[in-house]
Amino acid sequence: MTGRRIIQGSILWLGVFCIFSVKAQKPVTQEAVREEVKRIDPYLRKIRGYLHEHPEVSGKEFETSRFLREEISRLGLPVTRIAGTGFYAVLDTRRPGKTIGLRADIDALPIQEHPQNLTQAKKRISKNDGAAHLCGHDGHMAVLLGAAHILHNLREHLAGKIVFIFEEGEETGTGIDAMIDALEPLKIDAIYGNHLKSNLHTGKFFIREGPIMAGTGTIAFDVVGRGGHASRPDLSVNPVFAAANILTGISIAWNNQRDITQPLTLGITQVQAGEIYNVIPNSAYIGGTIRFFNRAEAEKAFALLRKVSEHIAQAHNCTVEFRDEMGIHLNPVLNDTALTQLTRRAVEALYPGSLVSGDQYIWYAAETFSKYNRLAPTVFVFPGIKNETSGSGAEHHNDRFDLDEEALSYAVGAMVQFAVSCL
Repeated sequence: MTGRRIIQGSILWLGVFCIFSVKAQKPVTQEAVREEVKRIDPYLRKIRGYLHEHPEVSGKEFETSRFLREEISRLGLPVTRIAGTGFYAVLDTRRPGKTIGLRADIDALPIQEHPQNLTQAKKRISKNDGAAHLCGHDGHMAVLLGAAHILHNLREHLAGKIVFIFEEGEETGTGIDAMIDALEPLKIDAIYGNHLKSNLHTGKFFIREGPIMAGTGTIAFDVVGRGGHASRPDLSVNPVFAAANILTGISIAWNNQRDITQPLTLGITQVQAGEIYNVIPNSAYIGGTIRFFNRAEAEKAFALLRKVSEHIAQAHNCTVEFRDEMGIHLNPVLNDTALTQLTRRAVEALYPGSLVSGDQYIWYAAETFSKYNRLAPTVFVFPGIKNETSGSGAEHHNDRFDLDEEALSYAVGAMVQFAVSCL
């Protein structure tokens, strides 16, 4: 792809990536990183607290963006704004070397926050009605700002450039394409992202080669009939019965016509038809989502959905109109093999015994981070935030979601150690 310089999974690539172009004046030790993380911890909590109390939903993060830009500008780093609310800043060590990207998302969710987590009252509550950081993006922003402070402080011991990426609207995808276009001229060599994970304990990390988050596609179509009075269904063409049979047909085909060895979920979430009990509507809407780890299988699944829907609708003298959003929107998040190995070594060296394994940590949610591999090899890391004592551990996008602020320092340490290991 354009701008992609990858020798995927190659040990040669890993070796080349880690060689210093110019030797740093003094190596950065793990102990030095730990001390920097300890120093920055009060700042992390303060920033996360402010951002949690002042959330803004996707595409409308105006004050959030302003606040973040001001914090970055305090370090003297030049800021480049993207159309909308996203931006990036560059730390240039003035010594030749690789260019790496570190990314955070900045949007909140349109959900009213519950004042209690799983066991007790939350320390921080959204002050903006109808908006809340219930996925951990407030923590992501705090982590990236903390990493920027530490790496700026260590800049004399590094070579190359670090691009701090603050992405608008991850939940709805409003900012990713503009960000990709803006970053392409920078010729980034590797991009690191993280997502705080609610089913993983604080101090633990899940870092896996290959797919770590699912791709996603949208199901969106109308079953079109002919409306009329409910007293004479024979004079109408009822799309409600057709839609009901389509749902049954889809579920049967899903189990019998797909490769069952390929994980692929079918989530029908919307069936909408009619306004009143005695009127047969003209149409019925069916909506939902699929999640997948193999794009080819997802394309087959959508072809199956279309075929079954059209044929069953025809049997009911109805037609099907597929909406523009019907189809695949995001590919899975894929961790580059060599970059993942580097990251696992870096995190294990900083926090011995912190790495965990297990398919239960693979996430069926989707992430716009998947698009960054158009620019460079990528690695996406899950730091844990679960803590039974403090009551954190509720599912993401849940009104009782909360994060353990102790986890922020671990996430910052991993991000900084990744950068140090590369530069």
